[in-house]
Amino acid sequence: MHSSSSSKLKLSFDTVFYYVTDMDTSIAFYRDTLGLPLVAQDYVARFDLDGVVIELVPLPPGSVVPGSGNARLCFSVANLEETLEKMHARGVATGKIKEKKDGRMAFFRDPDGNELCLWQYTEVEDVREIVNSVSGANFDHWQVN
Repeated sequence: MHSSSSSKLKLSFDTVFYYVTDMDTSIAFYRDTLGLPLVAQDYVARFDLDGVVIELVPLPPGSVVPGSGNARLCFSVANLEETLEKMHARGVATGKIKEKKDGRMAFFRDPDGNELCLWQYTEVEDVREIVNSVSGANFDHWQVN
């Protein structure tokens, strides 16, 4: 497959969504337990997280979600231990903290078993270090103000 600049797709980000089996239970979890603002609800429930729309979509009866379910929402937190304590106080079971090269993480699940992640970055000097570590690219030519 060949690509050329004239045939590039013009994509823009729309939303992240999860299929759910019980809309009321899932709305309560994302709104009340996680604290995400519910901004709209019709056939789907829409939450806003820093300008990113997260949707909950009802799974039609008798349907099975295809695939391995390896996609995850990852929430950045300033203090992982404090956030985990609050999650546990709200009755949310979480995995143990895992130390990674650029941060620390812990996983948990929503009422439908979708895996979500909490992530705490380690201290870094500037945004270029984060971008370089995540993308594998070298953006040292960026101007950071």
